Parts: sequence; structure tokens; C-alpha cells
Amino acid sequence: MKTLPDNPHLDHLRQQAKDLLAGLRESDPSVTLADAQATLADQYGFRTWPDLKAEVDRMGGRADTADPALAQAIADRFDLGSVAGPMRSLARPDDMGRRWSVSTDRGSWLVRTMDTWWPIVDAEADTALQLAAAAAGVLLPAPVRSRTGEIIESIGGHHWRAYEHLPAGPPLAAPVSAAVAHSVGGVLAAIHGLELPVNRISPWHAARLNKLSWADLAATACNATAGDTGWAAALTAAVPNLVDLDSIGRDEPAPEPVLTHNTLGPAQTRLDRDGRLLVLGWEHAGGQPPAWELANALLDWAVDPAGQINVAGARALAAGYQDRAARLPALELASFRGALTSLANYVFEQVEAASTAVTTEDRRHADRSVRHLLAHLPTRTTLERLLDAAG
Repeated sequence: MKTLPDNPHLDHLRQQAKDLLAGLRESDPSVTLADAQATLADQYGFRTWPDLKAEVDRMGGRADTADPALAQAIADRFDLGSVAGPMRSLARPDDMGRRWSVSTDRGSWLVRTMDTWWPIVDAEADTALQLAAAAAGVLLPAPVRSRTGEIIESIGGHHWRAYEHLPAGPPLAAPVSAAVAHSVGGVLAAIHGLELPVNRISPWHAARLNKLSWADLAATACNATAGDTGWAAALTAAVPNLVDLDSIGRDEPAPEPVLTHNTLGPAQTRLDRDGRLLVLGWEHAGGQPPAWELANALLDWAVDPAGQINVAGARALAAGYQDRAARLPALELASFRGALTSLANYVFEQVEAASTAVTTEDRRHADRSVRHLLAHLPTRTTLERLLDAAG
């Protein structure tokens, strides 16, 4: 489920809906802007566009402001200049920490805490990947080293990273237009073409981290919530599909991985002022076989929440990859193994978060998130049709 920023703007949502409309119309020319707005609302976990607008009104002005002394300490440590305004939070905490923006007399910067970061490769390795990708033409915010040359610094009881800020629009939403999908394919091919070595496939994509069966997880959730939440019943209903998805590619040998972005979905991308694809979120860089990440990209970028495939987008993504790399990795159903393993781990993580949520706001977000996730799981049929669409 997409997550609203701390201080959402309706103008950004309108822009997202317009961008989404282009991708939806490639599958169905009769789709209207109102349809795209409804689809976008669903991606944020709301029934209707008015419901999403109401949430934006409710959240307006809720961004947190950091202590000015902390902001200046971060700016001093990373040599960003003198702070020129409040340092504000950008979104609720994620699986690594929280993202913030800060402006100084030398420009605008993105900084983030890394307190709960689970590194697949170390910060030096992901920074090397970013610099190599940038040299190969991938647009990304440059990582900033501290005055002492470190990527991560401990400041005020937290671990921090810093990046330059590049002006861009809101996060993208799938399905995207064929033009954007072509750019995504080209970016993936550029990263894979670096052929940076890595010693393992990302654990998140290599194996289920929780060995509890789906049936046992659903039973545990129902017992823990006493049937008071809609998401526990949704989990029970999803068990047969989750079991089937687990079986795909399970007994196939994994191809050799390369060091890659590892989470190149719409949430990690923006379009800059010139319409170029801007790639964020390199902290989860790790090893994946190119075919696995390409299959994952097709699933993330060319399928809408209802499971409909944007055939033009799927073909454009594959063409963008081939235009850059000269050839496509061989794709088969087993190529989705990494994506499906990652998805299984994410479902477990979200169910755990929903089961342990304490505050009213956290329970509200968790319930919406898990119900949305389970309602939009892919099926074996979706994956087979996606392979056919990519050609």
C-alpha cells in the first residue's frame, strides 16, 4: 500500500492521478480521470477519492520539526552549510528509520535515520553502486559523505545518512505509461550491465524468513485479534493463493546474482522537471539475478491493483531493457521466485506489525495496509499473462 507523506498536498495527488491515467488508458482507452483517481485512492488504501482527500485534509500540517540544534549538528557533520529553516519529517518511519528534509545556505538536502536498517551489503558497497550507476547515466540524488569521509554518522542518538535533494514530482503509481516503463527497463539494464560482484542473493529475496505456515499464521492472527479486525479474516481467505505462490520456482536453482538496486518499484522513483526517471532508495541494495529483478519490475510496473496488465507497458519495459543491454535475460515463471519470496516476507512483516500495533493511529494504518496488501496479491494466472505480455 502506498503511504501518504507527513504533510500531503492535494496537488501532488492530482498529478499522480494524471500520470496514472496515462498507464490505465493504454489498457482501456475509456478510462476517465475519475477512474484514475479512484484507482489511486485504492492504492493508498481508501475506498474512494473523496475518502483520500479527507485523509489529506486530516493530515495537513502534521510533519514533525526537528530540534534546530540537531539540524545544525547534522549539517555540520556532513558539511551541508548553515541551516536556513526548519528540518521537517517527510513520512512516517519505515523499515530503516525516518526521512527528513533540511535547507541550508548551500542548498536543499535529504537526511534520514538508519536506526533499524538491516543492511544486505554495507554502506560503502551501496554507495559504490550508486556512483557507478550515476556514471552510467542513472539519475539519482548523490550520496553525501561526512567531513571525515563516513557514509553513516551517529548524531544525537541516531544514525544518519545524507543526500543532495533533486527537485522532482510525487512518487509514481502503477501501471505507468509505456514511455516511463521503457525508462525503467533502461535503468535496470544499466545497473545490471555494471556487473558489480556480490557474494549472495539478498536474504529478503532468497528465502522465507519466517517458516510458520500460512494456515498457522492465519490461525494465530485470528486468535490474537479475537476476530475483531477485517485483516485477520482477509488473511485466512488468502491462504490458498499464498501457498500456491510459495510453490513457484521453489525447486529451481537460482541464477548468479549481481549487485543491484533490489527495490526498484514506483515508490522509489520520481520524474524530474524534464521528465527523466529519478531513482531513490538505494539503501536496500543487494544481490539478485538480473532475470529475477526484471520479472519483479514487470510485476511492480505493469500491473494495476485489480490485476489488469498494461500490455504496452510490459512490452515497453522489456524493450527498454533490451535497447540498453542488447538482449533480455531469459524469463520464465520461476523468474518471479525472488519477487514472490520478497512478497511473502513482506506479508509476514505487515501481519506482525498489525498484530502488535498499539496506538490508534498505528492500528488504523496497519489494518488498512494489511487488508489492501492481501486484496491485491498476484496470482499464478497474472504472472503467466505478464510473461506473455512481455514477449
